[in-house]
Amino acid sequence: MGTAIDIVQQAYAAFGRGDVPAILELVANDIDWEFVGPKSLPYAGPRHSRAEVGAFFAAIPTADAISAFEPREFIEAGEHVTVLGWSQAKNVETGKEFSSQWAHVFTVKNGRVTRWRGFSDTAARYGL
Repeated sequence: MGTAIDIVQQAYAAFGRGDVPAILELVANDIDWEFVGPKSLPYAGPRHSRAEVGAFFAAIPTADAISAFEPREFIEAGEHVTVLGWSQAKNVETGKEFSSQWAHVFTVKNGRVTRWRGFSDTAARYGL
């Protein structure tokens, strides 16, 4: 099974490979998943099933062409893992490059992610 940090690191490794099915295998059937951001972002908002989390990952490249994605710090507190990172991308709509620091907060129970929250500097993608 692995510790909470092991599960989270497996998820990032799968994301780096573009292996969304492997990520979904780490997600609980009944998930509380949300990227906190403006409704204009197709990947923002709550998700509550593996299929919906899959749709989250499918929505990302429709808005952001990610060229660099770096989880830089993993902070574990029991079943909770906070990951601090940085990304570089292009806003698909405007064509403008942007970078952002981000934070992801996971809860892992029984070897599965049961809760995830994502936060980033969404204003950066609009050049604000």
